[in-house]
Amino acid sequence: MNRLVESPVAAVPSSDRLRPWRYAWRVPQLLLHAIVAVPLALLALNPLAARIRVGRTTFEKAMIRWWSARLVRIFGLRIRSFGEPLPGAVLYVANHISWLDIELMHSRRPVSFVAKSEIAGWPFVGWLASRAGTIFHRRGNTDSLNAVMARVVERLRAGEPVGVFPEGGSGHGDRVGTFHARIFQTALDADVAVQPVALRYGRDGRQDPRVPFGRKESFFTNFLRVLGNPAMDAEIHFLEPVPATPEARRRMAELSRARIVQTLGYGDD
Repeated sequence: MNRLVESPVAAVPSSDRLRPWRYAWRVPQLLLHAIVAVPLALLALNPLAARIRVGRTTFEKAMIRWWSARLVRIFGLRIRSFGEPLPGAVLYVANHISWLDIELMHSRRPVSFVAKSEIAGWPFVGWLASRAGTIFHRRGNTDSLNAVMARVVERLRAGEPVGVFPEGGSGHGDRVGTFHARIFQTALDADVAVQPVALRYGRDGRQDPRVPFGRKESFFTNFLRVLGNPAMDAEIHFLEPVPATPEARRRMAELSRARIVQTLGYGDD
């Protein structure tokens, strides 16, 4: 676990003269990655690739891990991984900071994510998310949530890992919001483990405020802004699994959140 610090969020410098030079270096890499990624995605994300073995994994999953890790690094983020993801069918529950969260998770283990339906319309990222098996949810729609939970249970029972953001939306990196307990019922129904995952983007154990979405900021605006950010760490902490308590899924949600909060150094809030 990380040491506690005075503030979990780093201060933002008043000026950044190197931003244009970072764009000059990263944009060509991003374009090349996109050009390479499209044919690779078409090649890898299909039923046949899911059956081809590459060591201990499949060709499909190996390509997802490679593509995601490369994308994260193009944005100037050094991946720092702590702990190990549980094997097999697992419900991963993580704090939500950025659209990069899914790519960061995929860099360690390809997971079927539950994500807001708006992502499906994002350029390229939405297309890849759909191809990778993302389960889209229309927020505020009860019927949609019921259908999503049924699909999550189906995936888990089939032996696939699923990732969710129980806060219900992305935050600003200065705290972890309340975890909605209902989604934890899927782990109970499928009889699988729940593993909390703590995410952070910054340096010296503090979240950089230039990564999360700003108020009413669009995906494209955030995408460009993050692309020009200084180099920093992308931390992913796989924490101790939470025991199943059928009589109190709220307790599972609270314990998962508490472990993430403690790891990120937010203290009691």
